[in-house]
Amino acid sequence: MSSLVRNVGTIGGLTAVSRVFGFVRDMLLARVLGAGLAADAWQLAFTLPNTFRRLFAEGAFSVAFVPMYTRRLNAETDGGEEAADRFASDVLSVFVWVLLGFSALCMIAMPGIVWLLARDYQAVPGKFELSVTLSRITFPYLGLVSLVAMLSGVLNARSRFAPGAFVPVLLNIVLIGGIVTGYVLRKNDGGGDATVAYAQAVALFLAGVAQLAYMWWAMRKAGVRLAIRAPRFTPEVKRLGMLILPATFGAGIYQISQLVDTFFATSLPQGSLALLKYADRLNQMPLGIFGIALGTAILPMLARHIQTGDTKEAQRLQTNAIEIAMLLCLPCAVALAICSQAFTAGIFRGGKMTAADTAIMGHIVTALVAGLPAYVLIKVFQPAFFSREDTKTPTFVAAGALAINIGLNFYVVPRYGIVGLAAATATTATLNVLTLYTILQIRGWFHFTAKLAGRIARQIAATALMGLALWYLTPALEPYWLGGALSRIVSLAALVLVGASVFFGAAYLLGALDKDLIAQLTRKRRAKPVDLAE
Repeated sequence: MSSLVRNVGTIGGLTAVSRVFGFVRDMLLARVLGAGLAADAWQLAFTLPNTFRRLFAEGAFSVAFVPMYTRRLNAETDGGEEAADRFASDVLSVFVWVLLGFSALCMIAMPGIVWLLARDYQAVPGKFELSVTLSRITFPYLGLVSLVAMLSGVLNARSRFAPGAFVPVLLNIVLIGGIVTGYVLRKNDGGGDATVAYAQAVALFLAGVAQLAYMWWAMRKAGVRLAIRAPRFTPEVKRLGMLILPATFGAGIYQISQLVDTFFATSLPQGSLALLKYADRLNQMPLGIFGIALGTAILPMLARHIQTGDTKEAQRLQTNAIEIAMLLCLPCAVALAICSQAFTAGIFRGGKMTAADTAIMGHIVTALVAGLPAYVLIKVFQPAFFSREDTKTPTFVAAGALAINIGLNFYVVPRYGIVGLAAATATTATLNVLTLYTILQIRGWFHFTAKLAGRIARQIAATALMGLALWYLTPALEPYWLGGALSRIVSLAALVLVGASVFFGAAYLLGALDKDLIAQLTRKRRAKPVDLAE
């Protein structure tokens, strides 16, 4: 478990830094743009390249590419690192042209894409046109960040997780600069909220350039030598393409659901899409730190165990990942649900973000985090299929979940609005993860042990005690998390500290914490700085 804990700690720690900067970014954006026309247009323009990035590059491409690259990297008779880097260069040489072509086509077809996702924006003067223009400016980010994802996969396969986990920090820093620049320009020339949105769109493109430059430097420092040459469709590249096609759907149910949610959110009153995206920031905090970190760390490790036929170690690795996931995300989900109004008001309210906006946002957060354990477990279960180069099974599971999600949205959105939409996403994610586990169990690829079930039961008991404490404390602190900046910070910090103390104290007393895991996390080691190119 030590290597898994270390890798998750590296990825999760740097992701936490990124999420903090992301919070600062969204806090500033909420106050500067609020939940109006320009905010909705910007959120749509930001959603498009990022959804495709998570779907194709970080989703389908990574889960297909990493096991193939890892197998060549660990091969003793097939050239090892040289063969792996040759394969990666062949893929890169094809990948670059695919990205350029896809991006160009989407930019040309952007009015049609925006119409498909947000046709109701045409009813608001200028909103549709602004969304199209912003989306054309932001879409080249997809190509840049997709190359970043590939280089990150190469380094992850070599157990160098820090660079890939650090690049989102660059994104948030540049976007914060864009918000400040847009605010100053709006103040000086009186151009309105569209000025801020344009500044953000340009900043997103510049962030992609910065991320790619950093990852290329990190790759060279790690001793990896990739080259872009004339594209060649080698048998390995063709096999990768065949694996990517089903993996695009199987690995991307959450991202595809985001597009579906965007479609339904744009049909609701103005500001609904912006409020959904702001609320998802709170949901993404634990999901990004724990879920993505676990999924990223477990895939290459699981692939190595399976390729060597060590099924016992594969079972142990997945068990450890589930235990860590539940230990971290169960209390986060309950705490966010109970304290949702406190967090949304305390963090986002102010400027153009009204009390009514943050109240709605709080209800959205409660609905979203109901599926947080499922979102994280999907990241743990899917690598069990991908590491065996089985991308078809998650595809069929995702297809069923997505169909149910769309059906639920048609029923709940007209009745319950944006909150119903968030609840439908959480429900279908839960169905998705239950189906994945059932298939793993039937195939004998993974099974719950009595020890793991007992540990999770104790974690649930500890979470319940924490929830009870927060249930009484949150309303008592309401005057403070609705007060000035300092009182907000202190009150929210008090909620976090009390919640963490009660949970981990109860977990320790109830035996919900693995003593070996505690020893690994608290073992005294000589401090050494983290090299972000390692």
